[in-house]
Amino acid sequence: MRVLILGSGVIGTTVAYYLARAGHEVEVVDRQPGPGLETSYANAGEVSPGYSAPWAGPGVPLKAIQWLLMHHSPLVIKPMLDPAMWRWGLSMLRNCTEARYRVNKGRMVRLAEYSRDCLKELRTEIGIEYDDRDQGTLQLFRTQKQLDGTAKDIEILKEYGVPYQLLDRTGYLQYEPALADVQDKFVGALRLPGDETGDCFKFTNTLAEKAKALGVKFRFDVDIESVERSGKRISGVRTGAGLLTADRYVLALGSYSTRMLAPLGIRIPVYPVKGFSITVPITDATKAPESTIMDETHKVAVTRLGDRIRVGGTAQLSGFDLDLTENRRRTLEFVVGDLFPQGGDVSQAEFWTGLRPMTPDGTPIVGETPIDNLFLSTGHGTLGWTMAAGTGRVMADLISGRQPDISMEGLTVARYG
Repeated sequence: MRVLILGSGVIGTTVAYYLARAGHEVEVVDRQPGPGLETSYANAGEVSPGYSAPWAGPGVPLKAIQWLLMHHSPLVIKPMLDPAMWRWGLSMLRNCTEARYRVNKGRMVRLAEYSRDCLKELRTEIGIEYDDRDQGTLQLFRTQKQLDGTAKDIEILKEYGVPYQLLDRTGYLQYEPALADVQDKFVGALRLPGDETGDCFKFTNTLAEKAKALGVKFRFDVDIESVERSGKRISGVRTGAGLLTADRYVLALGSYSTRMLAPLGIRIPVYPVKGFSITVPITDATKAPESTIMDETHKVAVTRLGDRIRVGGTAQLSGFDLDLTENRRRTLEFVVGDLFPQGGDVSQAEFWTGLRPMTPDGTPIVGETPIDNLFLSTGHGTLGWTMAAGTGRVMADLISGRQPDISMEGLTVARYG
């Protein structure tokens, strides 16, 4: 079967690999000159199924107000006359109940746990390397209130059999000894030992080469203009290289998926949430993180990637703006300097921004659509890297006519009615 994939980020590339492995003829189209050059390029580096949770939850509206007032705020909202942003925001508020939070987190953990297992299998099968580490994620809490607030998340972790450790200062220093110099700033931590880290961009490019070896054709520097529909089927994709046709089509365009789908009569609540990162060269490995630290106050992740420290976070609602904002850089520099002041040289850091494709309920949109031969893989938000392998495997199963290993309940566009 011929399958055309729109988008060569970590999601599109992983879907392409699994489809080719299943025996399909696969072609990938992207406007960039290579794979993984947009949102997948410099994310926080976390493969964190245990940390998978929707942003919408009980108490979040009040927290959002507090975040907006912080000097190093994890949230920035630029007022815009953009109806899509306000609709997305209102829908997110409707998901800020305990009942919806539990449902949404359960869906996310289901896919994320499966994806982590698929990634492990992939490493074993093809020996792919991407500065990976499997030493867990450590959520650090600066206040007792934050530490006490983990109770609801722990209930869901228990329900899904996700391992965790609740640690005091002595406990978390066993896993992150470089925090010894700043341990008085934190009251405790939640460790998720099943989580991993790795360079998403390196993974995407390496896997693209593996996919090419299986026959996948990548078309780069090709603008995607429109998806054309004939009745209940897609008839082709209009591009800068002409009309491309296939038997099945997979749309994996991240935040840009919404615009491409609207003319087809499919409306999805995916909105770009801008994130930032800096990549810092390590100067003293003994003073750098061992794996991933999540500073819960500033919602910033600090991750060890080989001889670099990746610092990623903050959420900015400003449409499709890709300007680099110095205030955001200062926040990231503050966090890494506060946790690992002697670990790296921030003056040599690479500053980056990308658009996370977020749904208001946190769960990605994966699987079939009302159009017979069109499939979606979008809306993964901050967890595209975490959910990539599982998404690729599920999509290959669905397109091949096989039953996926996990339930698709609540993962498809059908949940929006």
